[in-house]
Amino acid sequence: MGSRKVTSTVSADFQGKHVTVAGLGVSGIPAAKVLHARGALVTVVNDGDDARAREQAAELEALGITVRLGDGRTLPEGTELVVTSPGWKPGSPLFEAAREAGVEVWGDVELAWRLRGPDAAPWLAITGTNGKTTTTQMLASILKAAGLRTAAVGNIGISVLDAVLGEERYDVLAVELSSYQLHWAPSVRAHSAAVLNLAPDHLDWHGSMEAYARDKGRVYEGNRVACVYNVADKATEDLVREADVEEGCRAIGFTLGSPGPSQLGVVDGILVDRAFVENRQKNAQELAEVSDVNPPAPHNIANALAAAALARAFGVPAKAVRDGLRAFTPDAHRIAHVADVDGVAYVDDSKATNTHAAEASLAAYESIVWIAGGLAKGASFDELVAKSAKRLRGVVLIGADRALIREALARHAPEVPVVDLDRTDTGAMLQAVTEAKRLAQPGDTVLLAPACASMDMFTNYNKRGDAFAEAVRELGS
Repeated sequence: MGSRKVTSTVSADFQGKHVTVAGLGVSGIPAAKVLHARGALVTVVNDGDDARAREQAAELEALGITVRLGDGRTLPEGTELVVTSPGWKPGSPLFEAAREAGVEVWGDVELAWRLRGPDAAPWLAITGTNGKTTTTQMLASILKAAGLRTAAVGNIGISVLDAVLGEERYDVLAVELSSYQLHWAPSVRAHSAAVLNLAPDHLDWHGSMEAYARDKGRVYEGNRVACVYNVADKATEDLVREADVEEGCRAIGFTLGSPGPSQLGVVDGILVDRAFVENRQKNAQELAEVSDVNPPAPHNIANALAAAALARAFGVPAKAVRDGLRAFTPDAHRIAHVADVDGVAYVDDSKATNTHAAEASLAAYESIVWIAGGLAKGASFDELVAKSAKRLRGVVLIGADRALIREALARHAPEVPVVDLDRTDTGAMLQAVTEAKRLAQPGDTVLLAPACASMDMFTNYNKRGDAFAEAVRELGS
């Protein structure tokens, strides 16, 4: 971790500047409006040209913003800056043209950072392959329990642009940042930040694991007080070592084991702090009990420790950590207990859309009938199956890429019964739950942790989780 004085970039002047906005998505439209209101000459380019896009274009054109539909590849003449929606890949022709022309490319998060006022609230930033949303919401709950004006923003909740430019004044912001957003946010400098974990994900977008990790690591650049890392995931600590931070910034670890100095961890069912205490070589501060974390699954306890570390870095008292964790209610489809039917628990973790998230979910239960499958996004399932094999009572496979999981099961868990449902319609979920019920015994958990994206069968992971819950209700009726 290199320590040096890092200066933040101040607001930019957009009056009369030719700005191209890439995409008509949830971030592109607000960015276009904000830039236009600040005197920029805005052109929005969008690959799609469907009815929805034409409706959105008409709304922007009524304001005096130029929109080009069906052509997101060509850089408009005279462009001085490109502001992109997070999902556009770095190798897109538009960005290649921008690089050749020496034109900067920002994301909506970078734009928000540049537009902050002189008294803007500091950012506590969170990224990682899994657990970002839960940890950000936990952090916001802890900050609120401390009496601070705050909000969970960024990749969740309200957009960073809205938080920065809205009328409400905040003391501090809990900011979830995806790897996409960080890629396009070179100037962001957080008060403190955490990388929760690193596992292969979105490699089709980033191009390599190295590029993915590098973009995640941007969250540490310029941190002022603390870089929070996962002791169990050395890659996160390596990113801290590589970061340029402000003088005096500290590396703070979190662990599910007993913490060393400058770490938060767990001792006899108690979350403890040995980082933000006097004489941390000898002393520790009790923060909360494991039972205060909802749900108290191992990976969720890790999320709570990361949130607590960021809150403590901001000066929050121990009592607020406990009160904030007790007040926190997780979003739907995140290890959500749906029902008990005939002595079997049914748990919806549809949000487990990659192997890393599914591994954490499977580790929370002893005997599982696993419902898995969907779009693999280039993932390999061998490590996941090998680590989880001893917990599996049976497996029900659904979705387009289920064969990849079936083959991994044949290699690493050949004795586990597998039901392969050769269908990708939404009605498959009821059959999957029915088959899982047949395989389960009292005391087991039927766990929907697909390890895959949902779009082959469902609009999103929420719809997939809803279908699971509805199927479970039918079982119990």
